[in-house]
Amino acid sequence: MLEDIMQERREKLSRYTKEADPYPARVKRTVTAHEALLRFGAFLKANKTIWLTGRVMSMRDQGGIVFLHIEDKSGTIQIILRKEETKGFRVLQKTLDKGDFLEVAGKAMKTKRGEKSVLASRARIIAKSLRPIPDSWFGLEDAETRLRKRYLDAIVHPETRELMEKKAVFWETVREFLKHASFLEVETPVLEPIPGGAEAEPFITHHNALDRNFYLRISLELSLKKMLVAGLERVFEIGRIFRNEGIDREHLQDYTQMECYMAYADYHDMMRLTEKMFKAIVKRTCGTFTTSQGGKKVNWGTKWKSVDYYAAFKRYNGIDLKSAPVESLRARARELGIPLDASVGKGKLIDLIYKKTVRPKLVNPCFLVNPPVAIEPLAKRVPEDRDRVERFQIVALGTELGKGFSELNDPIDQRARFEEQMALRDAGDKEAQMLDEDFIEALEYGMPPAAGFGMSERFFAVLMDKPVRETVFFPLMRER
Repeated sequence: MLEDIMQERREKLSRYTKEADPYPARVKRTVTAHEALLRFGAFLKANKTIWLTGRVMSMRDQGGIVFLHIEDKSGTIQIILRKEETKGFRVLQKTLDKGDFLEVAGKAMKTKRGEKSVLASRARIIAKSLRPIPDSWFGLEDAETRLRKRYLDAIVHPETRELMEKKAVFWETVREFLKHASFLEVETPVLEPIPGGAEAEPFITHHNALDRNFYLRISLELSLKKMLVAGLERVFEIGRIFRNEGIDREHLQDYTQMECYMAYADYHDMMRLTEKMFKAIVKRTCGTFTTSQGGKKVNWGTKWKSVDYYAAFKRYNGIDLKSAPVESLRARARELGIPLDASVGKGKLIDLIYKKTVRPKLVNPCFLVNPPVAIEPLAKRVPEDRDRVERFQIVALGTELGKGFSELNDPIDQRARFEEQMALRDAGDKEAQMLDEDFIEALEYGMPPAAGFGMSERFFAVLMDKPVRETVFFPLMRER
């Protein structure tokens, strides 16, 4: 029983405490496990004492000798404790457990079987583990438990640590690419009086000092656009956003998003930039341009095609969006089994049908361009067709991986679109955007022509072929 094991470990802790501090503040390490193995021949020849630290992952006690494997971030190495050579051998033999952290000083040696090892002249516990580490095969295979106790998942499944390291490389590549392209990294408020920049239901919180409610931001967009007004011509932010929506393979409620804005550019300029950026991300994160998801393989390194939104919609639904009445869209939605209520406007109808019929068919990386203005209230209209907007979505493997557009900088048009969104909100659409007077006022001072783009960590999840919450170290979970 767990209680019995923990009681036994507490007794070992008490016994060890009489000899030494089981939780010292300072430790010594001169090499990692990987370095010790890499330079093993030199250490063996020099007969030099080296210092290592790590977690005990296995133990084999043979009386006068104990074989251990300790693990640090770099790898695993065998440690030998021997009664004749190791100071404090008996205390360690009686108190050491799998899961404890150990500091070891010793010299390189090979066992009779030829395994590279370190014979310890001294060793001490530097963090006592009071709970047993689960067995890698039988103790931590339940997916729910692995996500709740991700620190244990990372201990028994090294690939989880590798996943998080790749994620750091993913965002590092984004940051370096944009900085190299002369973008300035900035920070904007997480708490907003009005949530804007996306269609999503926000979280609400109360600010005690100001005695007013605020929303957790659902996008980075409007604050970054105000920076364009201020004269900062290329800006980006990588930050957390919050959307009070459902959980599925592609969606989280709090997640990391990047948005960038470039003055004196349009969506064609931004498409060229983002294609280069995505290819750099894939190559550095995955080591190759070819990845797969659910058995579907794609090559990100080829030239991406542009797909016209209206043409794709008509191809898979038989509906011409230039002339389609709302009723024909509602009929198509009912045919597809999409639940509807009275608050669903034309723009949302089109978007729901698109996600059900068009998006799953787009497997190879492409730009889906020029959708109806009804589904994008923050983009410029196409000059030749005022019912469409200069927007692109990066779509691959049947999912959206980023969105950008020529930014709307006409305050009069922007107000009219916000008012349309507010009418939808008043009709019951909780995700419709709110009218933001402060943002409109900023536009009235003049914002230069600009292009913007946003992407989230969903792209990383797609590259790793995992549900997005499995690529987050500590995802939110239901109450037990």
